[in-house]
Amino acid sequence: MELAFLSPLVERPGPWASVYFDTTRASQSAAAEQDLAAREACDELSRQGADAHTCGAVYDVLRELPRTGARGQAGPGAPGQALFATEGEVVLSVPLGEALESGPEVTWSPLPHLSPLLEHHGENPSCLVAYIDRTGADFELRDDLGRASAGTRQGTQWPMHRTSSADWGERHWQLSVENTWEHNAGEIADALRECWEESGAEMILLVGDARERRAVHDRLPEPLRSRAAEAEHSGRARGARTGLLDDEVARARADRVREHLAEALDHFRAGRAQAAGSNVVHDAAEGVPALVEAAREHRIASLILRDDGPDLHREVWVGREPDQIAVRRSDIQYLGDTEPIPARADDALLRAAVATGAEALTVHRPEDVDGDLPAGGLGALLRWPAGEGERLEETR
Repeated sequence: MELAFLSPLVERPGPWASVYFDTTRASQSAAAEQDLAAREACDELSRQGADAHTCGAVYDVLRELPRTGARGQAGPGAPGQALFATEGEVVLSVPLGEALESGPEVTWSPLPHLSPLLEHHGENPSCLVAYIDRTGADFELRDDLGRASAGTRQGTQWPMHRTSSADWGERHWQLSVENTWEHNAGEIADALRECWEESGAEMILLVGDARERRAVHDRLPEPLRSRAAEAEHSGRARGARTGLLDDEVARARADRVREHLAEALDHFRAGRAQAAGSNVVHDAAEGVPALVEAAREHRIASLILRDDGPDLHREVWVGREPDQIAVRRSDIQYLGDTEPIPARADDALLRAAVATGAEALTVHRPEDVDGDLPAGGLGALLRWPAGEGERLEETR
């Protein structure tokens, strides 16, 4: 999961109210039930030490959230919402891609409690769908919360249709038609690149005739080409966009998540093997002490969490800045903060990851993963190798 959308949470010192709230209520008394759940969440915040102004701000937002239908039914809002508030203000509200199985999850803590967000927000990447034919393409952006039009590109309309005649004039016409198709494929690929950059999508799905899909795919630049998949059960015509396409989109997005996690874990294991060998240079880290050091030095590129890992709850010490993080309280004073506070390791590392533009990858079902996972449930791929400084010193 890309974490840039959480950047408002690293700009305030806290403490923070973190509330994960279910909105799947479909009874006739749904409004009253939601109000009661909002009051219970804020009462729990108050019991944990939250100030009245922050509790009031959270309550005001929770009671007005749009409700969905019952689980599995359509509705106007997301199945749930995550709220992060401090100093009497809800700083960030994030829709959740799935309903909570139990009641509200409420935490008042020095840092935003972000681990449940990785579980409930949904890690399926946003997908830019291109509905292609020989004349152009329509673009649509899909994510866990729905779909939205992302524009269109109309190519050259003439000449467009071939004939069956074999005389010289007709062959010349057919060549012109082929050139029109090829030209339009290039136009669509250029428009797709522009739309990709503007939309922030994480993958592309090409929809249409096999030849048309392939012509556009071959003209995409990297890294778009490696992010593009193709779907068979649809076309550009509105009537062709069936439920089979919805299934293909969902499958392609889920496949992308699994592939990315598998690649990251393979990379992590290779880096761990380097660390265990004679070479001190390696580009993976695991365990709280190593990750804390990497976070201080802004070296974490991908933070890997196993959501049942015991190290997620381990206590570390943090200062006001995201890179002020240490295993021992006495170390914080050397990092520029004289009033350290204890925090959960996962929250501290996620805050550091947000601040430095890293991503977070979560292993929800360890039994489905081939190979070893990070010890204690926390690991990372690094932007540059750990131990590189030591090796340079040895060569001087």
